[in-house]
Amino acid sequence: MTVTGYRSALAAVLAGLIVTTTATAATAATATAATVTAATGIEGDRMESNDSIVVRTEGGPVRGWRTGEHRKFQGIPYAAPPTGELRWRAPQPVVPWQAPRDATKPGSPCPQLPSSYADVSSVDEDCLFLNITAPRDAYRGAHKPVLVWIHGDGAVGAGHFFDADRLAADGDSVVVTINYRLGVFGGFGLPGLAGSGTFGLQDQQAALRWVRRNIAAFGGDPGNVTLFGVSYGATATTAHLTAPGSAGLFDRAIVESGFALMDMPAESMHPGGEALPWWAWRPEAEVAEIGAWVAGELGCDPSEPAQAVACLRTLPVERLLEFPQVMNIFQSMAYGGQTLPDLPAQALRAGRFHRVPVISGATRDEHRTFVGMFRVLAGHPVSAADYPKLLAQAFGSEQVPAIMLNYPLTDAESPSLTWARVLTDRLWAKSTFEQNQLFATRMPTYAYEFADPFPPVSLPFPPDFPPGAYHAADTSYVFRDEQFTSAASLEQLRLSDRMISYWSNFARTGDPNGPGLPRWSRFDGRQPVPYVQSLAPGCIGAVDYAAEHRLAFWTSQHQPATAASQHRPATAASPHQPAS
Repeated sequence: MTVTGYRSALAAVLAGLIVTTTATAATAATATAATVTAATGIEGDRMESNDSIVVRTEGGPVRGWRTGEHRKFQGIPYAAPPTGELRWRAPQPVVPWQAPRDATKPGSPCPQLPSSYADVSSVDEDCLFLNITAPRDAYRGAHKPVLVWIHGDGAVGAGHFFDADRLAADGDSVVVTINYRLGVFGGFGLPGLAGSGTFGLQDQQAALRWVRRNIAAFGGDPGNVTLFGVSYGATATTAHLTAPGSAGLFDRAIVESGFALMDMPAESMHPGGEALPWWAWRPEAEVAEIGAWVAGELGCDPSEPAQAVACLRTLPVERLLEFPQVMNIFQSMAYGGQTLPDLPAQALRAGRFHRVPVISGATRDEHRTFVGMFRVLAGHPVSAADYPKLLAQAFGSEQVPAIMLNYPLTDAESPSLTWARVLTDRLWAKSTFEQNQLFATRMPTYAYEFADPFPPVSLPFPPDFPPGAYHAADTSYVFRDEQFTSAASLEQLRLSDRMISYWSNFARTGDPNGPGLPRWSRFDGRQPVPYVQSLAPGCIGAVDYAAEHRLAFWTSQHQPATAASQHRPATAASPHQPAS
């Protein structure tokens, strides 16, 4: 695959991720970012006024804010600004401060570019902040369960975009949301550059270490930390399940629409998209190859990598952001180095992952997001004539008859919806089910499918393309803000209440069940029909996930050479040269 191909394909992948939760989260970002929030809870809390609270962290005192139901902090630095010589290095400790630091407003998002779906931009590398939302009674000694959120959205996003008020108050939990380096700042690589392709993951590890050391000050239990995320954040959570340096940093995990085991067949993300062997991962050597090519294009001689990285560290953020697709092509996580020694998909299949209880699931109509946005809305809907051609390009011509027999055009209102169902089942459901099976062989696993057919939608779906239970639609049910509350029905609000209870119970005990909740049994891959909890308004209970998504058919199909069974390295010499 050429560097051009990687750039095109990965741009499409991450463009898709940008759409997922950012459109929901960023729609609320204006209100959320403007909301003055904070949190607290340490021995020696000092009330400076009726609402202002000062507590001490390992870096120094921070001034938070108390509301009717919460104690909140925003913009607490967990690592030094990764600027200058610290750009593309492992996160370093903060420089301590003495006077109380204002923590009543968010810190800057990490450098990023706005998209048509999220009007969020930043050129500030001083961005390694976290935010804490705790119940009002969360003082030292409260030992409340802790949930640490890794936002998704690909190369866009920030922790404070997610309103944790309801999750913290109703779930009686301490919720931490974090920023981490994105795109070229979090995933850049060069030959010999330690940590290539994993600086964002290392930031997340640094935040988790900070939580272990400091969260008792905010009423949280440092020995009871749940790591959770959606989309890219869920896949990063899976990476931490396999990363040696993440061992002991968290006690449970929630994986919402992750894609650790997913490939990307040709045409599956956008018109003309090339196949990728993995949706989330790239070998460190390829990161370095592409990084060397980018360095040369930016005027830094890649023949001397040490000099090249020194040269690149002098470039302003704006210059790096000007390079075409530079944020997206470096958002995949690199394996083969110290942070991720193994390809996480292979580590999962070999049983090499940390033994913690897991909730793992997906939405029922995952790929409608991507078909709706990048085909229908872009003016390229799938026609009846296109459908068999797309199947041949994605899966091989020999599989077209069988796929069309199982997914006839008469199955849905439009060929675009049929194509979306094929990709939902083949990409998302197949990989999610296998992931659940792998988790369940080693640790308690609770599987779910979010199945609300009419969730509140803030994405610009085409009017004639029903979004269904689209990718990351469940995020708003857990991070419930005013926008969601005003748009949701009573049954949807009740579903949100129950999901918050499930998530919080799991964070507290490792079991989502509790009084007044529909029973949620463990997933057991040895059973003929492993238990998967369907989460829908007015209908919570078991679903035959494998039958619903025709997984027997997909597991019987020959995997095409363009999928995860093959891995073709990129050539970084030129964006126009084919791979050798």
